[in-house]
Amino acid sequence: MSLSPREVFLRLVHGVAGGNSNELPDLYGEVTDVRHPMATPESEPLTSRRELQEHFTVEPEVRESAPKRRVVDVVVHETADPEVIVAEFAYEFTLPDGSTAKVPCVFVMRVRDGQIIESRDYIDPIRTYTARGDLDLLIASLRKDVS
Repeated sequence: MSLSPREVFLRLVHGVAGGNSNELPDLYGEVTDVRHPMATPESEPLTSRRELQEHFTVEPEVRESAPKRRVVDVVVHETADPEVIVAEFAYEFTLPDGSTAKVPCVFVMRVRDGQIIESRDYIDPIRTYTARGDLDLLIASLRKDVS
């Protein structure tokens, strides 16, 4: 039996938080449409499992230096369409000084036969860059877009 949209979503976000990048592409269909409408800088849609493999690939030294995070505040809304869910949650990052920073997210996902075939992932870019300690990268990308 296929995983439900809720189960697929939970595997995805907990896998991202846990750094299980090798397992994540298998949650998606061979053909898919994943977009990050709030990405800064803008990103192209991810339309295949192969592209998602590249998207999720993180070099070991980068993974080791990244702040730890966990998934919190999960609320999954079922819709009239059994394939579609709207999921609210936050990634909670543990910063080097021991404090935490929450990054709010909303995913709208279509899951068919246990695989994501469409997703819109709305993630706060300013809080993400801040939590990862990469705010300078965000500012540089914004300046490049203005030039």
